[in-house]
Amino acid sequence: MMSLHLALFLETTGCHYAGWRMPGLPEVPHPADFRLLKSLAQQAEAAKFDLVFMADKLSVDDIYAGHFADAVQHRVTERPDPFSVLSALAAVTDRIGLAGTISSSFASPFATARTLATLDHISAGRAGWNVVTSTSAAEARNFGQQLLSHDRRYLKAEAFIQAVTQLWDSWQGDAIQGDREQGVYADGRKIRYVDIDNQWFKVKGPLNISRPPQGHPVTIQAGGSSAFTELAARHADVIFAAEKADLASAKSYYANLKALVERQGRQADSLKVLPGLQPIIAATQKEADELLETLTQLHHPLATLTHLSNTMDYDWSQHALDEPVPDISAQLGRRERFSPMLNHARAENMTLRQFTKWVARSGFIVAGTAESIAARIALWYQERAVDGFVIMPPYVPGASDAFFQQVVPLLQERGIFRTEYQHTTLRGHLGLPAV
Repeated sequence: MMSLHLALFLETTGCHYAGWRMPGLPEVPHPADFRLLKSLAQQAEAAKFDLVFMADKLSVDDIYAGHFADAVQHRVTERPDPFSVLSALAAVTDRIGLAGTISSSFASPFATARTLATLDHISAGRAGWNVVTSTSAAEARNFGQQLLSHDRRYLKAEAFIQAVTQLWDSWQGDAIQGDREQGVYADGRKIRYVDIDNQWFKVKGPLNISRPPQGHPVTIQAGGSSAFTELAARHADVIFAAEKADLASAKSYYANLKALVERQGRQADSLKVLPGLQPIIAATQKEADELLETLTQLHHPLATLTHLSNTMDYDWSQHALDEPVPDISAQLGRRERFSPMLNHARAENMTLRQFTKWVARSGFIVAGTAESIAARIALWYQERAVDGFVIMPPYVPGASDAFFQQVVPLLQERGIFRTEYQHTTLRGHLGLPAV
């Protein structure tokens, strides 16, 4: 039986801009607080989630006003290394998948293949990687590089994914012989050089750790551009999809993406579509709305604007908060992503301050009772608008606890989510064959 898929976005300070400020927290959590990371991962495993996921950013945002001061003042910008954390979590969990972000723009294929193979081995087949191209010039500067154009970043990303998978394939699955009597540890005929030599990478190989238990750890991609979608249709096992405002739009996106996957010669179900969801859960709709309003009131406009400045590569500090949102679409390189939101703001005659509040409340966030949120998840899944969701608790532990304890049992009662793991690997949880 096919099952809804659930991933937990591991963020100790909450996924809402103001989540770290939520009243009632005993203290402001640190992004690398391992006690809390461990607790979240173990609760997600007890709830039978497919995986936990850690995002990454390789710089502190500094486009707004040409400095990082406003970014670090008003939102959490620290990012612990995902694979250090995930390796530690592998030791305190048994079944749940463990995935983290890698930038194809700056990472080495050999080091990446080795890191993922190591995590897959020590977790007995539970590793995944989210391949991103990075969009920030600040990230490029931290690696002594210049940011490539959008199109060239995706060309490099495809070469990167191919290089990493070739390195995993440099060992056949049965290369390790372990024959003590004959003194043969590995069969050299089943290990090969990769000899990658192109405009992006030069890698001789072979990898110096044997083939991962899953063959290929699960490949995840996140984004919304047409170049991203084409790349994901060719290579990804999971897509962290851009959220859609309504069911009809989500169903159309889902159907078009699955058709694109089939045009690549793949089975439609070989790519799982998981948009984000920030659930705010309370006993009544009124109480849930009040919690959302609390977050909205705690939100600082510069938390949004410093983030948007880096995401859009546009310095929003040149505009006053109480002036109308300017028409800057023509100045943005990623128009297909940002023009709709800017057009909406201008159509509604929003000031920039109002725009920041709207951005903070829109898209991912759904406030309601456990029953209403479970019903929404079930409807979108059963109507083939999604294969599941990335659950992004807006604040921790209140919102995460509520989802684990109240929503998951309702999804299980509806028969759309597992009550026990049927597999031991992440590919197994996702219904994907070993490679």
